[in-house]
Amino acid sequence: MKQKINVLSLFDGISVARQALKELKISINKYYASEIDKYCLQISKNNFSDIIQLGNIKKIHQAGGYLISTEKCISEEYSHKLDLIIGGSPCQDLSIAKKNRKGLEGERSSLFYEYVRMLKCCNPKYFILENVASMARSQRDIITKMLYGIEPIEINAALVSAQQRKRFFWVGKLVGNTYEKVEITQPKDKYIFLKDILESGKVDRDKSLYIDANYFKGGSLKNYLDKKRRQVVFKQSESRLMVTESPIRIGQFNKGGQADRVYSIKGKSISLSANGGGRGAKTGLYAVKDFVRKLTPIECERLQSLPDNYTSGVSDTQRYKSLGNAFNCSVIKHILKYLL
Repeated sequence: MKQKINVLSLFDGISVARQALKELKISINKYYASEIDKYCLQISKNNFSDIIQLGNIKKIHQAGGYLISTEKCISEEYSHKLDLIIGGSPCQDLSIAKKNRKGLEGERSSLFYEYVRMLKCCNPKYFILENVASMARSQRDIITKMLYGIEPIEINAALVSAQQRKRFFWVGKLVGNTYEKVEITQPKDKYIFLKDILESGKVDRDKSLYIDANYFKGGSLKNYLDKKRRQVVFKQSESRLMVTESPIRIGQFNKGGQADRVYSIKGKSISLSANGGGRGAKTGLYAVKDFVRKLTPIECERLQSLPDNYTSGVSDTQRYKSLGNAFNCSVIKHILKYLL
């Protein structure tokens, strides 16, 4: 597609779709976005000043080739036809990570129906919907039914990055008055592992990365880290491990709850989380140079196939959160190649 395209990104987050289009050198006429998180909005603005922000998806409507935002009090013409609607509707009520999940009836994940509303009133040439692969089959079937019977493809970002991140993608193309499935093949494995994307230098002396924020009271950083390391129960020797395409759990704190598990850098990272807490925070814990630490924001950007410092300009807490909610840029690029 050589002409400039019009894109509507719903639940835009930090505009990874915009970054993917940039890297593919696809010319953009207008990129409209719906996002309400102020930190994500700041990150997007820092990277792309031309994004037209429409605000809350519930306040956006379409009429006569215009996108109308009653929240922003604006009316934007999109030349009558959108080329692409893309979005990852909230997964909090669908993910296996949440107990007593309410599925598509939950407060957050029910926003999927807003995506469907915008899709049906705008009729773009293509659409992409992303969500977690751990959802119940019944929820997957509902989404498929609402999206013209198009079955999703499951893609693991581990093929193109150092992060294990399994996601469903529903991809459709407008044919006549309905949508048909766009057949997507799996990306080629790039064989990238966590050890390949780690920062070095000053990171090795950054106490905030090492397990907790209490640091040490008296003594040296080395003594502090040695003490913390002794609290880890290691189940296997990392020196004997082979490089592998999955996260390799090698130890744990306490009873080994999700935030207390320790992984090897010879495998993949676990999936980044927007809401994770505890020692592992939102990144997981990893044995790096004989010590255990979480990942840096830049390392998390690399796990999402984004440029270093893409999320700079906000606090580290908000960087981790926004990256946990984001697309993997290389996966989106792979899918876009089949459309544009």
